[in-house]
Amino acid sequence: MMQRVILASSNRGKLAEFNALLADSGFEVIAQSSLGVADAEETGLSFVENALLKARHAARASGLPALADDSGLCVEHLHGAPGLYSARYAGGHGDSAANNAKLLRALDGVPAAQRGAFFICALVLLRDADDPAPLIAEGRWHGRVLDAPRGEQGFGYDPLFLPHGHALSAAELEPALKNQLSHRGQALAQLHARLAERHA
Repeated sequence: MMQRVILASSNRGKLAEFNALLADSGFEVIAQSSLGVADAEETGLSFVENALLKARHAARASGLPALADDSGLCVEHLHGAPGLYSARYAGGHGDSAANNAKLLRALDGVPAAQRGAFFICALVLLRDADDPAPLIAEGRWHGRVLDAPRGEQGFGYDPLFLPHGHALSAAELEPALKNQLSHRGQALAQLHARLAERHA
């Protein structure tokens, strides 16, 4: 019996990734937009605070268990920017082309050795809106920012991110491999383990 869980996001890329990553976990992930739930205001000062805000909002509005992630790209040379503002770095929310262009401008002339960065994903699963003991997981994917975009897969900053130990950008990796390596994949693997402990 599949348990329906509301995903506190309207991002189609994320929905596809979560459904692929949770395919064997007994969860059917549905986007909050399909139930008419609007995005929560992200007023937290950390990724995990924002994920909790989003999950509680979606759970309260839908009456379903909720899954939320807050993720972003933190660039060392830019003191962690774009960070919490990754999706709206260039102003508009989710304008990947503008965000990528702004990031390239900010790093113009910066040598490869100083372009270190990591993707971070804070993931929260709530049984209900008032769950006092949410399951929280975090993943980090380290690499560096390229000089120009490469690849057609993925979304967001993926074309500019070269993971440590790989010759392909995140947007050039096969989706199954990316899901295994990525910050979101790492966080979901942790979440799987915590769910198993809870049911043990």
